[in-house]
Amino acid sequence: MAKKIKVLMVDDEEQFRKTTAKILDKKGYETTMAGSGEEAVELLKKQAQDVVILDIKMPGMDGHEALSEIRKIRPNTQVIMLTGHGGEASAKESLQRGAFDYLNKPCDIDLMAAKINNAYAAAVHEGDPKAEKRARDIMIHVDDYTTLTEDKTVKEAIEQLMKSFEGLAASNRIMETGHRSILVFDKKNKEMVGILSIQDLMRGVRPAYLYAPKPSTADSIQYSSMFWSGLFTIQMKMLANKKIGEVMSESPPTVDENTNLMELADLMFTKGIRRAVVTDSDKNVIGVVREQELFFEMADMMKGK
Repeated sequence: MAKKIKVLMVDDEEQFRKTTAKILDKKGYETTMAGSGEEAVELLKKQAQDVVILDIKMPGMDGHEALSEIRKIRPNTQVIMLTGHGGEASAKESLQRGAFDYLNKPCDIDLMAAKINNAYAAAVHEGDPKAEKRARDIMIHVDDYTTLTEDKTVKEAIEQLMKSFEGLAASNRIMETGHRSILVFDKKNKEMVGILSIQDLMRGVRPAYLYAPKPSTADSIQYSSMFWSGLFTIQMKMLANKKIGEVMSESPPTVDENTNLMELADLMFTKGIRRAVVTDSDKNVIGVVREQELFFEMADMMKGK
């Protein structure tokens, strides 16, 4: 995101509020918190926000009342309603009152981010309903990924990947998800040369002779418990000091940031890939689009159909 989207997180549950704000901040949003509808209204009177995440069920001024006040003082601010189990009817009622969308708790953080981006894009393109998103609008920014150079070891890669999981924030209502791959750049850290996924690590830990042709009599030996015993430990010790460049997969296809979604979907389908790398006009890597980002767009477009 070139511009940080300003998000106001409104929820009376302090842990959920803090956890969600922490995750959104890490994803590049500028997040402000409010613990009640009244507090949110007062904050918005003083400072505009791009998107408001607003819980429906709160003591005092509830989400519906707060939504009405927000529409009065900040009519261009998009509001996404939050509802708990069994509150979908109330959430849909909010759409009639002017909310942009709604989310059910517990929430998937990637889905929340997608809805925030949708809400912001709707505000930016107001008056131009046919404006369709581009790759840059739905990508995960490169800064949100773990990146390493190809000369680093597999041990270093695993340690970095683990950090992305260990630092995750979570509550009983929301959980941040870790990335299961590392973007690999050349030794000068200039060009992306590959991607290291958990699947690559599993391929790398298998001994090379398992890939070689073998007589049928070897099959029964291969799959005996004696054959496998201790093999994983031995292979991991060998794999640890290998360079990432020896284990990684080739870099996914690249697309320009202005690539439209139809072209992107066609590329991912015909190539049989789950992600594509997004570059700017200078061919610098700026993000990654995964298949789930496209799926979220599909789901969003089905509303009201």
